[in-house]
Formats: sequence, C-alpha cells, structure tokens
Amino acid sequence: KLSFMGHAMAENRHGLVVETAMTQATGMAERQAAKAMIESHSPGSARQLTIGADKAYDTADLVADLRAMCVTPHVAQNTSGRASAIDGRTTRHPGYALSQRKRKLIEEAFGWAKTIGGLARPMRHGRARIGFAFTFAMAAYDLIRLPRLIGAAAA
Repeated sequence: KLSFMGHAMAENRHGLVVETAMTQATGMAERQAAKAMIESHSPGSARQLTIGADKAYDTADLVADLRAMCVTPHVAQNTSGRASAIDGRTTRHPGYALSQRKRKLIEEAFGWAKTIGGLARPMRHGRARIGFAFTFAMAAYDLIRLPRLIGAAAA
C-alpha cells in the first residue's frame, strides 16, 4: 500500500509555511526531507539558522548533520529510554525554550490542512498530485493567516 508524507517548514515568528515537500513514507523520510528543505531554503547560508522539531528528529546523525550545515538543532529531547543527541550546550539558551513553544504553530497548519484543506482523505493518486494538493493547502493556510497578521501589526 502506497503511503506518502507531507513535510512543511515554517518560520518561527508567525507560523507561516515557507517550504513543503512530499515523500514516500519510510523510516528515514522525515529526517531526509528536513535536510533537503534546509539546503534548498538557504543554500550556502553563512548566517546561523535554528530549526525547531519534535522528538522524532532527535537522532545523533541528524543533529551532527545539522550542526555541520551551520544549523542549531532546537529538537525536543527524547529522554524516554535512550540518551538524547541534544545536550546542554543547546538547551541552556533561552532561545531553545522559545523554539519549543513555537513548534505548535506548524501543527496548526497541518490541522487546518486536514480539517478544512481537504487532506484528511485526499482523493488523488500519485506523489505529484498529492504533493501539489499539500503545497496548495499550505499556501491557502498562509493566505488565510495573512489578514490577521497584517491587522495585528497595524493595531
């Protein structure tokens, strides 16, 4: 049975989706898509980036790869039954706690896409078509959020 995974990268300040990807569902798809989206979003960037993510991304190889790419991994620590790849040099900064609170903004985009955007049960076949529907739903979510953000900035 074919299964696909939609991946999204959002900016931390307002939760707007800036990059999407669709992959075949495998055990490594999330981490591979994360690295690919970071590379395509900021190729050869000299400035330090931070990436917030959930416990599924707390692996030693991904954390090492992100640090090699000049990206600070603000990944939630997975402390249930194994050692976390995120150590005190990351968690001691106040920005880490802020990233963990802002992580929920991307979940709101996925929730909107499933309930209103029609992605709970997509009636499309093939990775390209489902990927287009996913990207379209995330762009629509951004367009829905923009008037509120502009109104809040004006007030």
